[in-house]
Amino acid sequence: MEKRNLFKFDSIDAYNKLYGLKTYHPLVTVIDLKESTQLVNHITFEYGVYALFLKNGTQCTLRYGREVYDYQEGTIVSFAPGQIIEVDSDEDIIAPDVIGLIFHPDLIYGTPLGENIHKYSFFNYTQREALHLSEDERALFLECLAKIKREIMHPVDHHSAALISANIQLLLEYLYRFYDRQFITRHKVNNDVVRNFEKDLFDFFESGKAADGLPSVAYFADKANLSPGYFGDLIKRELGQSAKDIISNHVISRAKQRLASTTDDISIIAYDLGYQYPQHFTRQFKRMTGMSPKEYRINLS
Repeated sequence: MEKRNLFKFDSIDAYNKLYGLKTYHPLVTVIDLKESTQLVNHITFEYGVYALFLKNGTQCTLRYGREVYDYQEGTIVSFAPGQIIEVDSDEDIIAPDVIGLIFHPDLIYGTPLGENIHKYSFFNYTQREALHLSEDERALFLECLAKIKREIMHPVDHHSAALISANIQLLLEYLYRFYDRQFITRHKVNNDVVRNFEKDLFDFFESGKAADGLPSVAYFADKANLSPGYFGDLIKRELGQSAKDIISNHVISRAKQRLASTTDDISIIAYDLGYQYPQHFTRQFKRMTGMSPKEYRINLS
């Protein structure tokens, strides 16, 4: 088996040195791998930074877990700290046509971006859920990168950190908008995911799987062959509710049916619906309905 190098990607300078690029700021860089002077191939990156890459060619392949994905023309992929990515490039290509932004978490601590970075859930999407840009979107992406690069190249002053962070947040807001557009243009495919989710949710309880515990969003995302983040965002955009809330509402609806049509003990109903502890069921039922299961049953009498 081919030996693959592991690169712990937690330093901007270390990444630039890997590709023979110059470092202008210790916490952020705008990279153009066409300027690289060193061939980097068959390598595994363990990310300790945030990164966005726009691929303009098809000479680079990524592997995320067991899945293999080819970059497509005009495609953006993004990574967050904690992810592990394998990279393979054509043997005869020293400088792949890749442009990107890399920034260290330390750059955004104490900034509005740092407080809102969780909003940009696309950092945790897998490569099959990458963002495909139109020509106009690509131009905006490059324009934002150019602004960030100009600020990085500017002599550091007491405005630098705030301006760099603000420009990165502007770029991320554009990507957030572009992903919304992509969800809309994939409405038909997304409808299939929604229908399958609703069916899988029904089947989960009908089959008795709830005896092993309540279902998670990750369970249904895996059934759809999607990452939990992408699946959750898709469901929220299509149905206006989070996947977690939809699951909870389904569980409470089943609980109401059992309470209304049987005399089963409340603890038995709780266990059958996947709750490890009946008190957790009672607490959630009251939070969602305004009354306890016992009160709900009495009111039906």
